[in-house]
Amino acid sequence: MPSSISENTEMLREIIMDHYSRPRNFRETDDLKYLTVHMDSSSCIDDIYLQILFEDGKVKDVCWHGKGCAISTASTSIMTTLLKGKTVKEANYIMEQFNKMLNEQDFDESAVGEAIAFVNTYRQPSRITCANISWRGFEKLVAEEEEEEKQHGKGK
Repeated sequence: MPSSISENTEMLREIIMDHYSRPRNFRETDDLKYLTVHMDSSSCIDDIYLQILFEDGKVKDVCWHGKGCAISTASTSIMTTLLKGKTVKEANYIMEQFNKMLNEQDFDESAVGEAIAFVNTYRQPSRITCANISWRGFEKLVAEEEEEEKQHGKGK
């Protein structure tokens, strides 16, 4: 299991509340170059639109809008800061490590950055859906981008 940071519940709570009260990359774009996915939850108020601009195999920009509970809002905010500017391969690795963390598996703590705030989410299984809703949306958009690349070649 990761270092003692997972035991510092006050610090983890502060990270979540900071991103909930001041979400990063919270905006909407009408630029048609962005791929968009809508993610919502039947068990929570989460209703999020994630928008990503892929360029040259990288996540050039990522933004989002909608509403969510404290967990989904903070997780989405953290995810956007972590993945922006990364290659798709790097983003996939970060997402893999985040999912391992949520499922109580060994994970690379250095890869998840502030998303470490959700290390204890497994203790409330109903909150896992809130914590990973935007991450699952990101995975869908990566799959869509990869399919587009296959169909049209790398030089779109």
